Amino acid sequence: MNYHGGAAHTQARAIEDRLTGVPGINTVHERIAAWRLDPDLQQAGGHVHAMLLGLRRLDTINIAYGAAAGDGALEEVAARIGHFAEEELDGPWVLARAGGGTFVLVANEACSRERWQLVAEQLADAITRPIAVPTGILRLSPRVALMRALTGESLESMLDRLSQALDAAHEQSGNLLCWARGEVTPPGRSAAQLEADVLGAIDRDEIEVLFQPQFSLADDALSGAEALARWNHPQLGRIGAGALFAIAERADHVAPLSRHIARKAMETAVTWPAPLRLSINVTPADLAFGSYARHMLDLVRESGFPPRRLTLEVTEQALIGDVALAAQVMAEFSAQGIRIALDDFGAGFCNFRYLKVLPLHYLKLDRAMVEGIATDSRDLAVLRGIVAMAKALDLEVIAEGIEDEAQRAAVAREHCAYYQGFLRAQPMKAATFEKLARGI
Repeated sequence: MNYHGGAAHTQARAIEDRLTGVPGINTVHERIAAWRLDPDLQQAGGHVHAMLLGLRRLDTINIAYGAAAGDGALEEVAARIGHFAEEELDGPWVLARAGGGTFVLVANEACSRERWQLVAEQLADAITRPIAVPTGILRLSPRVALMRALTGESLESMLDRLSQALDAAHEQSGNLLCWARGEVTPPGRSAAQLEADVLGAIDRDEIEVLFQPQFSLADDALSGAEALARWNHPQLGRIGAGALFAIAERADHVAPLSRHIARKAMETAVTWPAPLRLSINVTPADLAFGSYARHMLDLVRESGFPPRRLTLEVTEQALIGDVALAAQVMAEFSAQGIRIALDDFGAGFCNFRYLKVLPLHYLKLDRAMVEGIATDSRDLAVLRGIVAMAKALDLEVIAEGIEDEAQRAAVAREHCAYYQGFLRAQPMKAATFEKLARGI
């Protein structure tokens, strides 16, 4: 695989990187070098892991649906990989574009080979989920090569081994994953074992709820938190929400899992001082479940958490199946004072019809919408357009993924209402958030 080229190639790649919102391979060089010089990372026991993800049938998509659909698919895939890595990985990571429909994810992660394979399997599942584009619904078929880097191994060597493994994965019909040369596929736990594990995880209290603080941009005061699920698997270690729900979906156990997380989050948040808000994520399986609204409202009443301080976050992915049903369910919640946020706004092609037919209160910007606003005038112009549209629709804007002061200042100037991100706080345990909420 060729990762180099002349000026024309470099300019074309720069345009492609703007489409996907991820940098090129040079960024991976810089990050790995920095990791290897960081004494804190060395003490943490991390190891450089990498995977190369290749998408099939992009040419067919461009022919059948148009080039804009192909660009949108790449943008959506980049967003899904970024979201997945943010949820699943404990250590530092970097995502880069390796040309065409190929992405590189590299992490300094203290995990077993079995866990890295599980991450790759769940990421592949996330990418295969339907993607809505203006001309239809796309389904992509990824192949993944994965590896644990050798001590001191150069990025060029890593990419060469990954490239050969990805080629092998493309040639092997039905084989989504392939370990790089010299790597042996670990036995791990089978899909059936993991599905059985998740059925008992609730009873064993392995499902933990963390809280990502949110802040008001008007005065920088704490305004609430988003509840995030983590599975502390006894053999594989921490598994994030993306993989957890993917396994639960295969086991037809999403509804009990969602109820468990919502109950645990509200029972914790009921002690928070007013007017702090709690945000809970809604999955596609939740909205497809006919009794979801009734069960959720029952949980709210049982927990004692005030419904007017509760926000349900719904992604576009959850709306693809049946928008009319989603609108009906959201209307039931809204009638009880519960607020609705359209999550990950700007991560892919947004169907603006959702803004017309759904009873929304917030637009929650995807991190891709804020990454370049402090340095790129076009990114800032897009943000201004979104905020103006939200204001016209009487919606408040929440900015996600704020990682530096320049980004925070920019979204404040553009009159976003709230923000969350690593600039102020990472996801934290319930007790830690309680101390933050009470100023202890």
